[in-house]
Amino acid sequence: MARVIVVTSGKGGVGKTTSSAAIACGLALAGKKTAVIDFDIGLRNLDLIMGCERRVVYDFVNVINGEASLNQALIKDKRVDNLFVLPASQTRDKDALTKEGVARILHDLDEMGFEFVICDSPAGIETGALMALYFADEAIVTTNPEVSSVRDSDRILGILDSKSRRAEQAEEPVKQHLLLTRYNPARVASGDMLSVQDVEDILHIPLLGVIPESQAVLNASNKGEPVIFDTESDAGLAYGDTIARLLGEERPFRFLEEEKKGFLKRLFGG
Repeated sequence: MARVIVVTSGKGGVGKTTSSAAIACGLALAGKKTAVIDFDIGLRNLDLIMGCERRVVYDFVNVINGEASLNQALIKDKRVDNLFVLPASQTRDKDALTKEGVARILHDLDEMGFEFVICDSPAGIETGALMALYFADEAIVTTNPEVSSVRDSDRILGILDSKSRRAEQAEEPVKQHLLLTRYNPARVASGDMLSVQDVEDILHIPLLGVIPESQAVLNASNKGEPVIFDTESDAGLAYGDTIARLLGEERPFRFLEEEKKGFLKRLFGG
């Protein structure tokens, strides 16, 4: 059975699509057949970050409406075998998604031998977000270390516990993971940002990854190349650690402490 994992948050702009792209690429690089689906109907950003926007012919809603087959709409990544993107529609309303249609697509992906299906959810609790959450086996709750972002993520945890298919059918609960993004140890030390421990104390879910604040993320997005391919950057390495943990490997958390500057860096302001 494919593991259906939703990447979600209560607040926008926390790095869900960046994380969905990096996680999907990392799983495929680990040899797992992976599909990543954009649930943000009407906006569609995942294909830009994945660098396949010019190759979009059919989309998620076309498949649901029977206007194209799933095989026609899936875009095969050019860099990694076993990685496919199902883009969202830019021209349809968010209500175009139906439970029956999404269930059929997830079933077909499972039949096609996909091991992981990553669902890139819109922020908040509108239709696309609720649809992505409903079918999840696991949830990667993405938050910045700020009070408003963490508070909104707590609301998402309540929805996962009460409105998911697993909750409706009294099955094993959706497995929840915490992904902390844009973490800056210097700002934590100065009291301008919540610490990892602060966020864990509020949300009480297992920590999967901590992604440091990094210019490399913006650079990668602008190039249409997920940041996990930048193996020289802290962010790329942190996503690599995150994927290893998702696959059951134990790894220490890095980039949680402020880098100590050497004498020459202090002298010349580097």
